[in-house]
Amino acid sequence: MTTPVPHIEIDGSPATDPEVLAALLTGFGHFTAAQVRDGRIQGLDLHLARLDRAGRELFDEGVDGERVRALLRGALESAGRRDAAARVYVFPGLAGGTRTVVTLREPYTHVPTPQRLKSVVYGRPAPHIKHVGGFGQTYYGEAVRREGFDEALLTSPDGEVSEGAVTNIAFWDGASLVWPSAPCLHGITMTLLEARLESVRRRVTRDDLAGFRAAFVTNSRGISPVAGIDDVEFEVDEDLMRRVHAAGASVPWDEL
Repeated sequence: MTTPVPHIEIDGSPATDPEVLAALLTGFGHFTAAQVRDGRIQGLDLHLARLDRAGRELFDEGVDGERVRALLRGALESAGRRDAAARVYVFPGLAGGTRTVVTLREPYTHVPTPQRLKSVVYGRPAPHIKHVGGFGQTYYGEAVRREGFDEALLTSPDGEVSEGAVTNIAFWDGASLVWPSAPCLHGITMTLLEARLESVRRRVTRDDLAGFRAAFVTNSRGISPVAGIDDVEFEVDEDLMRRVHAAGASVPWDEL
């Protein structure tokens, strides 16, 4: 099946300028990813704050949230869409400043299939930033998929769990919902759930996995239970997943 070509705009115009496209090949930049439904996004303020923080850290230049909203609205209108899987990238401009890229793909319909994870020793550089150039994440993600797993679980050399290659992970011990406290990207879905579910952050290692009853992963596409990590099996806790999905569904959709 051929993957549809995404709709891409740079600073509100079609992506046709070779000089601008060359800037995008630097591999240095940051982005946010969100599902758009009927011109709305869950946690829009968190997405805009993420872009602004990263812009200030990487480029000493904040990102204007109102401009981002306008660029997204314009791209949706140009593409004739109300629903999409959207990304907003910020890259350095060749002549100074930054350039903002909006991409739109087909909306993602999430099916919460139980995921099998394999642990790998890898940590994202500057993990608090949702940055481009994630070769390590892609490398390990593809490697474990070739072995029959769904996702790579990133760990330190001493076995501390941080995050999935493209997900956050939470564990359930029967009493507490636990997010690993190791440095990681605090994803938007994770952040929205933390605000709506009683949970804690604490150190989790591979040796701790057998002590948990259940786990799930989150990202901009949705929430899925974890069926196993390495040789540790987890039951899908239906009651837990109902509560987690209900918390996610309770998040309002913000108009762009």
